[in-house]
Amino acid sequence: MGTAFVFPGQGSQQVGMGRALAEQFPAARAVFDEVDAALGEKLSAVMWDGPESELTLTANTQPALLAVSIAVLRVLEAERGLRLTDGQFAAGHSLGEYSALCATGALTLFDAARLLRIRGNAMQEAVPVGQGGMTALIGTTPEQAREIAAEAAGGEVLAVANDNGGGQVVVSGTKAAAERAIEVARAKGVKRALPLPVSAPFHSPLMAPAAEKMRAALAGVTVSAPQIPIIANMTAAPVSDPEEIKRLLVEQVTGTVRWRESVGYMAAHGVTRFLELGSGKVLAGLVKRIAEGVEAQSIGTPEDVAAYTA
Repeated sequence: MGTAFVFPGQGSQQVGMGRALAEQFPAARAVFDEVDAALGEKLSAVMWDGPESELTLTANTQPALLAVSIAVLRVLEAERGLRLTDGQFAAGHSLGEYSALCATGALTLFDAARLLRIRGNAMQEAVPVGQGGMTALIGTTPEQAREIAAEAAGGEVLAVANDNGGGQVVVSGTKAAAERAIEVARAKGVKRALPLPVSAPFHSPLMAPAAEKMRAALAGVTVSAPQIPIIANMTAAPVSDPEEIKRLLVEQVTGTVRWRESVGYMAAHGVTRFLELGSGKVLAGLVKRIAEGVEAQSIGTPEDVAAYTA
């Protein structure tokens, strides 16, 4: 039975995440302390006590989700005998790719936290608040989503940001174009189309200024070969070469998160068990809709840790 470790992205955050892990397990507490030290502030206090408006700031959400994912991994290693190297692949959704790289030893926790703080700030600053938007299309195909984006763009920017699987595709671009996509989708018979509560048009060409900032930031960081292959968001294929990892992380800022294809690749190459490490259960749900017959388990709380079996 092949196992893949997957790591959640933005939208999985909630106030209080990770607190119980830190209270019960020294291995988790050490992770939150290290992330706090890397950022020079008590991000853990925002994670556990809020306010929610502060946690959902992109610059906080991204390193916070990393912290919970790595805390879960460290607890499973210390308490349940998990060995990441027993896994076949690792992958993460958007910012979760940094969690995957950290988990597999390609990035240190210190560097991953600082990179995600830079990434969050850069993505927020790339487009003034209120000028960008994202729309989720439910019950569609990537091909139809691209047609909807092209029609709704109206001379502005609108692109497929996330191909999440299970008929869920997200488009991203200017606020007006993202709003037009709702009406275009309805006219084409798409089951549901709804605006997402996000602060910027992630994974669209409008993020180009953020991509350049990440290029500069990654140039100053050491990336090692991961202990197990990472399935990259941009290619939906394994990547192990450090320089290629850096290049793909830059491209990922403006490119499509190919999650459906990434899960499909892992399932086609022998993975029958997906372990989602971190906050929430979003990826486990998507995995089950993408790859029929596989096992998908979310681990993010002490109760989940206790229920884990190797």
